Amino acid sequence: MKPTPRLCLISIVTACAAVLISCASTQSTAQNRESMLVASGFKVITPKTATQKQKLQNLPAGTVTMIKKGKKKYYVFPDPAHNQAYVGGPKEYQAYQQLCADKKLAREDLQDAEMYQDATMEWSLWGGGEGVWGPMGGPVPGGF
Repeated sequence: MKPTPRLCLISIVTACAAVLISCASTQSTAQNRESMLVASGFKVITPKTATQKQKLQNLPAGTVTMIKKGKKKYYVFPDPAHNQAYVGGPKEYQAYQQLCADKKLAREDLQDAEMYQDATMEWSLWGGGEGVWGPMGGPVPGGF
């Protein structure tokens, strides 16, 4: 028995999705956050003096901190392990927040798609299908 083209396509798509998910899960959360910061326009800076290094060490780890210097606002994400920090202004921070929101929505959409694809949902038991509304959502001819 020959496999149908549709079955082959589903197998290929499933395999590609599994590879992508496994690759994505190997990237740490910090690396992902740092990539998003750079994509949002944050600049990577390296402290040069002992005072700058101490300030970097004193910033809360794993979070973006707002710092005011004069009338300007800066947003700083410390990376003490690599002796650097990601620094941006209000515009870059807003772009970063938008990327975070987009990523969250994409993750939720993927979870929803996986849930609805689940064969154990047994859609036929939900009262839909080819009952009153017909096979494609339109009324059954002669049904009323």
